[in-house]
Amino acid sequence: MTALNIWHYGILLVILILFVLGIVRALQEKSLKMRYSMLFTVSLISLFLAIFSIFVVDKYTKKVKLYDLQNRRILSIEKIVYSGSVKNVGDYPIAKVTLEIKLVNHGHATGNVKGGNFYKPSGFLDFFSNGLGIDKSKPQTVIKKFVVARNLKPGTRKRFRVYFDYPPYFSSTAQFTKVSGH
Repeated sequence: MTALNIWHYGILLVILILFVLGIVRALQEKSLKMRYSMLFTVSLISLFLAIFSIFVVDKYTKKVKLYDLQNRRILSIEKIVYSGSVKNVGDYPIAKVTLEIKLVNHGHATGNVKGGNFYKPSGFLDFFSNGLGIDKSKPQTVIKKFVVARNLKPGTRKRFRVYFDYPPYFSSTAQFTKVSGH
């Protein structure tokens, strides 16, 4: 759930007023068939606008920045550690800060793509084992999402550290990070 602010409430109030006006207008309609159609349409449009407006207002009022991002591989247990801090640079509280880390293996990141990266050889036995959920191919992209902060007040900064398994077959990995607040 997102932390609502004054802009959320203002937009939802406008949508509620439009909804009430639409319902009143629909109830004034003489044709019963047209009345039900108008009630359904007004309800559906109001619901769509309310959901859409929550996301739009979140995008422009919840501003978070990532600082001091560092990563370190722990070879003994084949994990990678990301640490850093996030700061709410907006004027409104943020309920949840999410960090998305995307690792792309060497070939895809640098343009050095070989046929073995995409081609997955198959044989007679693979015809029978495909339905068992056995997948022998190695993914070349890993995407992980972590909640690194909750209830972040305006202007505050919070440190984080996240761990996840690092694929041992990755080499010269390209790393992409994205932080978002909700």
